[in-house]
Amino acid sequence: MIKRTVLIIGIVLAVCACIGIFFALHLHGARDAGQSKNDEGAPGVYTDQEIEEAKQIVRDEFAEVFTGCTLTDLWYDEEASQKHANEWAEQYEAKEALVLLSNFDVDASGGDGSLNPNSTYTDWNWILVRNSNNEAWTLKTWGY
Repeated sequence: MIKRTVLIIGIVLAVCACIGIFFALHLHGARDAGQSKNDEGAPGVYTDQEIEEAKQIVRDEFAEVFTGCTLTDLWYDEEASQKHANEWAEQYEAKEALVLLSNFDVDASGGDGSLNPNSTYTDWNWILVRNSNNEAWTLKTWGY
């Protein structure tokens, strides 16, 4: 009986340690919602300023539309953005498309009622388009 109890306690402790490590790594890797980040690290398609301008448009829209929600992370991943950029640009009859990713928390109200209350949404997409480098980004859609 004692061996069985010790074994169960050992398993529970090992599971707790694994969960703790997972959350520590996840929180350590979280991206600041206020900073521009090109995950590729090398010069990319867009400048930091262009990405930051797109991010500010998303932040403004989020603050206006996503009541009861807190934007926790907002970032640009060049590989993810370029994967479907041509399709998005074509759909919105634009020359360029940029995809930003975000994570956000929803409070007990469920935002506008369409989101799950007391939840976290991850890798939420924001699609922005434009027709030239001199043109401002236009936010067209968002979601999964």
